[in-house]
Amino acid sequence: MGLLMRPQASFPLALTLRSKRGAALGDVFTFASGLYFRGKLAYTRAFGQGLVITPGAGLVDPDRPIGLRELKAWGRVRVDLGDRRYRRPLERDAQELAARLRPAAQVVLLGSIASDKYVELLLDILGERLLFPVDFVGRGDMSRGGLMLRAARSGTELIYGPVRGAVRRGPRPPRLPKAPPARRSA
Repeated sequence: MGLLMRPQASFPLALTLRSKRGAALGDVFTFASGLYFRGKLAYTRAFGQGLVITPGAGLVDPDRPIGLRELKAWGRVRVDLGDRRYRRPLERDAQELAARLRPAAQVVLLGSIASDKYVELLLDILGERLLFPVDFVGRGDMSRGGLMLRAARSGTELIYGPVRGAVRRGPRPPRLPKAPPARRSA
């Protein structure tokens, strides 16, 4: 994130982030985490709507513009449920989301279920409606990102299972085979 936030940075995303309008949250997070967040964004756009868990602002639409000031403020918030600045907005937005959902609606978590940073809070609010891609167990960020990118490109949704009662940490699965190059449109 440091490179993006440097006052001397002159590449397009840095300039957009510093502009009055700001840059799309999804673009900023993709810059920061590369393949992992790019996979999440592509997957979400292919199969549904998505919200991003942020430090200090709760659940945010990935297309929402954010500015440098907001990004710096988020950088001062610990991503830890013990920090009210992180917990309260996330709790508020998860409760609002749960209230808006139809009774049979489900929510798919595209983050790690091994993390204590949000899983228990989301389970307390969403309960049995909280699902996750079962192939995520044991995979690191980059592997999950690659898995989501491949699913988005192929148009094949991943298989989901309930977070409640799931094995949250498992053995590392075999590496993903090398992906064929993405087709370029003319």
